[in-house]
Amino acid sequence: MVNQTSPGLTTALSSPLGVMANSSLLDAALPPLPTYSLEPTGDVFTWISDFWLSLVLPVVVYWAMSLAFHLVDVLDLFPQYRLHTPDEILCRNHASRYEVARDVVIQQIIQLVTGAALAMTEPAEMHGKAEYDVAVWATRLRLAQRALPGLLGLMGLNASAISKNMSATHPLLAGALAGGYYPSLASAGASYPAFAPWELTTAKLIYHVFVPALQFFTAIFILDTWQYFLHRLMHVNRWLYTTFHSRHHRLYVPYAYGALYNHPFEGFLLDTLGAAIAFKVTGMTLRQGTCFFTCSTIKTVDDHCGYAFPWDPLQLITSNNAAYHDIHHQTWGIKANFSQPFFTFWDTLLGTKYKGSRTDRIADKKRSAKTS
Repeated sequence: MVNQTSPGLTTALSSPLGVMANSSLLDAALPPLPTYSLEPTGDVFTWISDFWLSLVLPVVVYWAMSLAFHLVDVLDLFPQYRLHTPDEILCRNHASRYEVARDVVIQQIIQLVTGAALAMTEPAEMHGKAEYDVAVWATRLRLAQRALPGLLGLMGLNASAISKNMSATHPLLAGALAGGYYPSLASAGASYPAFAPWELTTAKLIYHVFVPALQFFTAIFILDTWQYFLHRLMHVNRWLYTTFHSRHHRLYVPYAYGALYNHPFEGFLLDTLGAAIAFKVTGMTLRQGTCFFTCSTIKTVDDHCGYAFPWDPLQLITSNNAAYHDIHHQTWGIKANFSQPFFTFWDTLLGTKYKGSRTDRIADKKRSAKTS
């Protein structure tokens, strides 16, 4: 059991003037933080631990998506959305499907070992502190309100007068304008203040929604940054390209399960290590990391699927999609479109986004010839 008490309240209670002698001091005090007791967090599923789920789920998703796209490919279900013809896959690629599958499995073994080592360094996940953490955010909101009277004063407004005029009709807004002064919210029979309902609601949104979302998108930014500059370096440095990265470019016509077809060292450096750094820097929990790794896997497979589906949400959310990355796999676009796997902001900022015509694609030429 961990007990926490608001520092402001402690100061007020220990004042030599006494509690009853100085109620204004108590009104200015912060609401006390609740106590909490930590307990181990159970697994999401009873039939598999979170540890193994974090390792297995990205691999299962990779092959499930790849199989789905492979069936679409071999059954020729949506030929109108192909980026390349089936003949191109057979004639232009310099690696057999067996070689691709073999190297992908090797990289996934490396991912499993790295992921296991990463997960074992994480502390045991505990729960029971959420109410306390929400109260901490509510306290920060209360402290932030103390700056409002000064800010309004800079604009020539009298916060005290405005608050007093609104206190009868809008007591919560009046309290916020007064710098977080809510005398009507003091707990019944208690000598300390309480949080306003809007403070707790906002604090819950921050804790349960905003902070996890910020962690997720920060991880995306880190991974995109890591992969862009390393990927670009692999093309700028001839030795790095010929020794490592050229293997991935044996697939001039990408397909889904070739997404992780890399030299093992490049696969570890570019994909595995980049995702691990993003996970650690953002302070994600193991469950958050599982979601992040799985989403990254889904996006990578989709970017190599070889189809430009108009209904694919992943291809609509960002411009970094299968059509975008396909350009990078062509001889005429190999020095452009380095961004992966999520967004294209680095290509845009550094001028490496392909600006030429896409009609250079053989499939596009054939499709245009058929429709003309």
